[in-house]
Amino acid sequence: MSNPDVIRALLAERPFLMAPMAGVTDAAYRIQMRRHGAPLAYSEMVSVAGLAYASERTWELVLPADEEPSIAVQLFGSKPEQFASAVEAVEERVGEKLALIDINMACPARKVITKGEGSALMDDPLLASAIMKAAVSHAHVPVTAKIRIGFHTGDRVAPAFAEMLEDAGAAAVAVHGRSAKQLYTGAADWSIIDEVARAVSIPVIGSGDVFCADDAVRMLRETAAEGVFIARGSYGNPWIFEDALALAFEGRPVPQCPYRERLDALREHLSLTHRLVPRAMARARTYASWYLKGMPHAAAWRGRVVKCDSYEDFCLLVDEIEADVVPLEAAMTARPHGLSSEAS
Repeated sequence: MSNPDVIRALLAERPFLMAPMAGVTDAAYRIQMRRHGAPLAYSEMVSVAGLAYASERTWELVLPADEEPSIAVQLFGSKPEQFASAVEAVEERVGEKLALIDINMACPARKVITKGEGSALMDDPLLASAIMKAAVSHAHVPVTAKIRIGFHTGDRVAPAFAEMLEDAGAAAVAVHGRSAKQLYTGAADWSIIDEVARAVSIPVIGSGDVFCADDAVRMLRETAAEGVFIARGSYGNPWIFEDALALAFEGRPVPQCPYRERLDALREHLSLTHRLVPRAMARARTYASWYLKGMPHAAAWRGRVVKCDSYEDFCLLVDEIEADVVPLEAAMTARPHGLSSEAS
């Protein structure tokens, strides 16, 4: 199914989307972002080979939680026939909650590209086209792709590659402004995102170096992209989607989030992980540190976070942190020029 109008209509109203991130965007993360303004949330990338072998661990990455109104499922692999069967299986099991299928042609991880998957497909456009055609021919929802500016350093093949995907039936394409060989180093090149958006008639979603609401709005204004993927910018900041929307459409400045509100959001995220993906509770050691960024004594608290082993440990620690930082914030507010030298 090639229906760019469905995606274009979504982006016209809510152009800031939560990007798929391996090891991050589980059900708890998706719900947390949706509760705070993300209009659509993506699964972690899912192996079509894993689905072909009916791995239940793989299906755990796909199936939405009850609270999720919809989900975009990102698939990766290198065999067109496996994409065809995976699309059919995902549609059957996810049902009406399936918003779209996305094909990962951007992941630069060595264990992925050595199998000819992810961003390696940008070096094999014929295979990439065959994969897109196989997925589209079996899908009843829009099929999209995420790409990079190219595989090798210095490549700028993304415009032609995106045109090829459009011809193969892609309903939209997301472009990360780095080559695969760059991984996540250096600055993302937003000019190539603009070139891609001007080369195709389907919607283009920009990605790369969007760390705050200001960045998201700037990408939307400086390129012809119709949407923006927010990835690392959502770390510890689920409000970024609402903030970017208010800034873009109303000119409303981004407000400072009080420490207590950030800690309440952390509690909410911890509760979601404990309830929905308890096996991934260790991830809380990472994302808890994101919520603490910039708070007084943050380095010391992060040292305590990595020693937490259970949901109860995390909850007790958050209570301790609140008792420490909230009074300090009140004191800093009373003295506008007073800054904590221990924040890090």
